[in-house]
Amino acid sequence: MTDERTAGVRPAMAYLFAGLALVVLSCVLGFWIFTHGDPPFAIDVWWNVVVAEMWNPILTGFSRVMNWVGAGWFGVLVIPIGGAIALVLLRRPWAAAYFLAASAVSAGGVQVLKHVFGRVRPEDIIVVSDYGSYPSGHVANAATLAVTAAVIFPRVWVMIVGAAWVILMAFSRTYLHAHWLSDTVGGALIGAGAALLAAAAFAVPMAKESLRAPAKAPAKEASLG
Repeated sequence: MTDERTAGVRPAMAYLFAGLALVVLSCVLGFWIFTHGDPPFAIDVWWNVVVAEMWNPILTGFSRVMNWVGAGWFGVLVIPIGGAIALVLLRRPWAAAYFLAASAVSAGGVQVLKHVFGRVRPEDIIVVSDYGSYPSGHVANAATLAVTAAVIFPRVWVMIVGAAWVILMAFSRTYLHAHWLSDTVGGALIGAGAALLAAAAFAVPMAKESLRAPAKAPAKEASLG
């Protein structure tokens, strides 16, 4: 049986080191792009041509939906706040606080890197986007959502769905020519890193919260008996 006094300590350390590693990687990639990415990398140009040749109304419609869901007022406000409310209703207030904190850290980290590196977006972009191509904020949001969901609900299917969500978001961003492929990699790194760093800060109270939750059911049954 897990001791409540030490619950979450080991995961917190693992989250901390993994999160720092991913954030550092996102910064290193951004610096490499800043110093060597003009003109764009060959893989970026190649993938830009590949997705251009995929054009069809269904993929365009899907990508536009992902563009709306992944950022803006819906992605930045509705999803974090709605998710936090759902977690509170599930009696997981610490998990709700973690979800909000991770979303805020991720959004802040993306904006810092965008303004530090100031990468130019592809010329054939077909949606309106903000300043800075690196990293992709949409993909960062998707990665943050995927990692926080896996931390709060550590199930294999949650991880698979989360990974699929990140991949689909990355595809949609490059399909719309809103980002180079390497921008989506940077977005995944900073988004996942931010979620893990926030997890390190909240791991202990979340672990204690999850330990206490199952104990409520037997207590309630005993009182009814």
